[in-house]
Amino acid sequence: MFYSLLRPLAFSLDPEQAHHFAIRALRFLQTVPASLAPPSDARLSQHVWGLHFPNPVGLAAGYDKNAAAPLVWSSLGFGFAELGTITAQAQPGNPKPRIFRLEHDEALINRLGFNNDGAVAVAQRLSSLLPPTHSHPIPLGFNIGKSKVTPLDEAENDYLFSLEQLFPFADYLVVNVSSPNTPELRKLQESERLGRLLTTLHTRNRQLSTQVRIPPKPLLVKIAPDLTDDDIREVARVALAVGVDGLIATNTTITRPSLRTQISEEGGLSGKPLTARACEVLRVLYRAVEGKLPLIGVGGIFSAEDAYTRIRAGASLIQIYTSLIYRGPLVPRTIVHGLIARLSQDRLSHIRDAIGKDV
Repeated sequence: MFYSLLRPLAFSLDPEQAHHFAIRALRFLQTVPASLAPPSDARLSQHVWGLHFPNPVGLAAGYDKNAAAPLVWSSLGFGFAELGTITAQAQPGNPKPRIFRLEHDEALINRLGFNNDGAVAVAQRLSSLLPPTHSHPIPLGFNIGKSKVTPLDEAENDYLFSLEQLFPFADYLVVNVSSPNTPELRKLQESERLGRLLTTLHTRNRQLSTQVRIPPKPLLVKIAPDLTDDDIREVARVALAVGVDGLIATNTTITRPSLRTQISEEGGLSGKPLTARACEVLRVLYRAVEGKLPLIGVGGIFSAEDAYTRIRAGASLIQIYTSLIYRGPLVPRTIVHGLIARLSQDRLSHIRDAIGKDV
């Protein structure tokens, strides 16, 4: 009820202005000992990649691009959070305006272009924000992408730099090769380029872990919903061959499926129109990896039913972003309660018993 009253005010602002206001509020909230998180429930907790996830509902990359509020997300009820996308070089992103609300579709179009402070500045911020032991209330992932000015043939060194800067603070790392808003970035999903990039990062991840005598950080890859099914299977093959730890399906789409809103803006579409395709990509991916890699499902998840459908399609974990904009900060709490109800309805004792049941 509170957010239904607040949303018209937020939506009267430019979308990017409203987002900056929200980040400032969240930065303040992480200094206050308050929590909207639901009580923990053992039926939803999981150990994936050696990490403890109190529930499977995570924040998707793109919301907290600069890791400005890394400690607030557990207070809102998230089971994990992914921060970024962060690039080796600081960059302003694409010209404004670059975020567009499609209210009738409960969707967003963005062409932000990885606007962020750069890996060095983010690492410096994290060194003062995170506890000295680097133990976090929930797992924190860092999503890394290619700097716009970096030629495609030099992408490996660009990603390497970000990985090295963020390694000390990350519980897991995500290689973003699927945003539609950086020129040529999606070419890195092609098998030869992807194999080289992942092999380089995989090797360096293990070198760094050996140096500091800790296990390597789980390394994941985020893919686009616009790949063909054959391309999805090829990405899965490369990921398995290299030895990465997981895959995320999906990023935003450049297609415009059945929109009610008349709009011609370029950029990646997120929200409800993406739901069906993101779920189908997940199903294809789950079959392709044959249960050998944990998957994260993201794209158009607004409710517990959406989340449960994605889990039964093969996701060990799910992430939300656009529903946070349209439904407000209690969405993770609502989804968690709904998932518990669905487990009871299906007479399942644990969320892992639902993973992949409909594939």
